[in-house]
Amino acid sequence: MDAMDARGPKDQDQKDPKETEPLRVGAAVRRRRRALDLTLAAVAARSGLSVPFLSQVENERARPSKRSLQRVADALETTAVQLLAASDPARTVDLVRADDDTEFPPGTGVRPLIRGHHQLHAMEFTGEHDTGREFQHPNDELMYIADGAAEVEAEGRAFRLERGDSLFLSGGVRHRWRATAPDTRILVVAVADHIEAKQA
Repeated sequence: MDAMDARGPKDQDQKDPKETEPLRVGAAVRRRRRALDLTLAAVAARSGLSVPFLSQVENERARPSKRSLQRVADALETTAVQLLAASDPARTVDLVRADDDTEFPPGTGVRPLIRGHHQLHAMEFTGEHDTGREFQHPNDELMYIADGAAEVEAEGRAFRLERGDSLFLSGGVRHRWRATAPDTRILVVAVADHIEAKQA
């Protein structure tokens, strides 16, 4: 069998990337700090570490020692173990099969195409979905009609999308959408909400 065959039995023997790859703990630190509505200065005051160092940690330009990470964790009312558990592998390759189990109940017609907490989110919607509510995401989003058809309302404009069409929505655009055919399959790819949008 070809060693490059992604379906080979080696899949079952592969270790969790977090066991073999360095972790991006900075993203976990930033998410926790923002969840507590703390500034870098507040965390610096609590931990005894400098604001420039904490900024470098959050932006993956500095890797904290175990002692420093524990001080950061204490300041963020958590533990170093929990921060590491919430961290992303620096490099990840993850295959999602068409029949893989997901966190969504069977029959909902919703399937994540990317597992875990990453900078990119991707979802597949099948069937006659009607979100019924308006969305406004802070970051960019792309909708692609793989099959069927859909109607999208964005910033007061209506768009009729058919198979092969795609619609780009920049961060902040208010929109709602619905599938208009029973065999519709829509792929939605978006930059994760925890990623800061860069100003032009």
